[in-house]
Amino acid sequence: MLNQDKRQVIAKRIAEELRDGQIVNLGIGIPTLVSEHLEDKEVFLQTENGLLGMGPLATEENLDIDLINAGKEPVTFLKSASFFSSADSFGLIRGGHVDVAVLGILQVDITGEIANWAVPNQPILGVGGAMDLVTGAKKVIVAATLFAKDGTSKLVEELTFKTSGIRKVDLFVSDYAVFTFSDEGVKVIEMIEDITIEELSEKIGFKLTYAAELAVK
Repeated sequence: MLNQDKRQVIAKRIAEELRDGQIVNLGIGIPTLVSEHLEDKEVFLQTENGLLGMGPLATEENLDIDLINAGKEPVTFLKSASFFSSADSFGLIRGGHVDVAVLGILQVDITGEIANWAVPNQPILGVGGAMDLVTGAKKVIVAATLFAKDGTSKLVEELTFKTSGIRKVDLFVSDYAVFTFSDEGVKVIEMIEDITIEELSEKIGFKLTYAAELAVK
């Protein structure tokens, strides 16, 4: 991954998971970058503050300060976009109409349970739409660099931060590897960084398993 922006690498890999016709919610942080890598895919991006048909992040040339996503970032919209209330937006989520939710995380444990809204001893602004999306989306993909700034792994054996819900996520795309979760534990299905699975297991602190045919980017 030399000389590549890790956040963009993660976002591009997640974009590969999306399919034409899907309604997709992009969370705050790395997930918002997914909109830049959709290419010709006909994906309908939804944001909790009331927009379906969100386009890429805005630039100085097309900036509209009244048009933002749930993370208060300026965005664009497609010609087919719909605007509605936040209440209707959450009805869309809670009604099971979102095909894929892409969320940032603080931690994910070996079963696929995530924490993404509260850090111990830090001010809590609120859970936002995280719990609704974890519960209501048909598929949940999480996006994050594998290690925090202090070097600790965000993939842990047991959550130490507050959970975002008991629903297990389907996929964790990191800058090192892509992980899935099952009753057998966490599994590496794709290597992104130039590292062996044994080396990665040592860095994380527990043994990882992998798919029979491990893809290497």
